[in-house]
Amino acid sequence: MEIKIRDVDIHYVRYGVKKNPIVFLHGWGQNIEMMQPIADPLQDSHEIIILDLPGYGESSEPTFDFTVQDYVDCIHEFLGQLKIENPILIGHSFGGKISLLYASQYPVSKLILFGSPFKKEITKLSLKTKTLKTLKKIPGLNKLEQFAKKHIGSTDYRNASPRMRAILVNTVNLDITENVKKIKCPTLIIWGDLDEAVPVERAYELEALIPDSGVVVYENATHYAYLEYVGKTNSILRNFLD
Repeated sequence: MEIKIRDVDIHYVRYGVKKNPIVFLHGWGQNIEMMQPIADPLQDSHEIIILDLPGYGESSEPTFDFTVQDYVDCIHEFLGQLKIENPILIGHSFGGKISLLYASQYPVSKLILFGSPFKKEITKLSLKTKTLKTLKKIPGLNKLEQFAKKHIGSTDYRNASPRMRAILVNTVNLDITENVKKIKCPTLIIWGDLDEAVPVERAYELEALIPDSGVVVYENATHYAYLEYVGKTNSILRNFLD
């Protein structure tokens, strides 16, 4: 399905039962597929909405250099057209940063974060190799390997269009610490202890900033901890959401 928001054609999927809507926001350079392994098991109890963020997947690029706030505004308008109110937000990495800013401004019933930056971070180049090796070992996730080769890691900036490069710079340099302090909804923070894109220390900093929050750290897991231990993630999500 597609919907036009602010001159951007947004591609999305919507399925599951018509209650308890969950909105999934993927990481930088990724798409809907990277969220489906954790979304599909929840479709019996929740309405699932996963979108390709503007500039990724099958969604078109923004017509100007989006800031994180522009992504927040775009998603708010998108949910308004879908008549979704007070959603559950689940975000990974870049999608997590958007989720944090969104939850600081609009009603959100629950917030779930995977490796979500909120300060300026510098990604180490070995992350892609470690993630690809992990994806090969996980039953049902090896199908994502070819996609991951194109979309995960240090090549993001080199492969991006000039506009998306500018958006990446806008995103990386933005510190939303003061915004995060305004989040009031129950928040679950899941992180890998070997995350080289956003260090695990950030998880505990977020926990200190968000009053109703808790941290779960996966041992021997990277920036893609939620996929590397997908069964564990699905179980934790089910418990938190129920």
